[in-house]
Amino acid sequence: MPLLITSHKTPVGTLNLLADDQILIGANLSTVSAFKAGKDVKVVKSIPVISDLIADYFDGDLTALNGIQVRQAGAAFSQTAWKAMRKITPGKTWSYADLAAKAGSPAAVRAAGSACANNAIMLVVPCHRVVKTGGALGNYAYGVEKKKWLLSHEGFL
Repeated sequence: MPLLITSHKTPVGTLNLLADDQILIGANLSTVSAFKAGKDVKVVKSIPVISDLIADYFDGDLTALNGIQVRQAGAAFSQTAWKAMRKITPGKTWSYADLAAKAGSPAAVRAAGSACANNAIMLVVPCHRVVKTGGALGNYAYGVEKKKWLLSHEGFL
């Protein structure tokens, strides 16, 4: 079965999605080609279930993203960190130190930052909810303004 690719206009830009059937394996605000998905892909208008849940999120159902299954390749600590990130509730943030601790390695603060930087499923694996100790927003691959918009949409800012 081919991988499915679609793009949706959102308030933060064009959100590109890559799925293996009902499992989201990529989400970005850059380009479809950034997925490096190979040749066995099918461009579709929407991805069943996933596209609807994304739309619901932007329409105000902040928990809709919880219904999306995800999978991405990465090292063991990154896998644990990404799983932990999905537990950050909308309207809340964790520091990189919090993320490291929740991922089982309190001293691995830099690795927590790397897990955020290498997250291939932005928004659904909510790296935008991870901030610096002290509350400064920190970096975001798609720009701090998009991070601010997402955190504002979720009621944090």
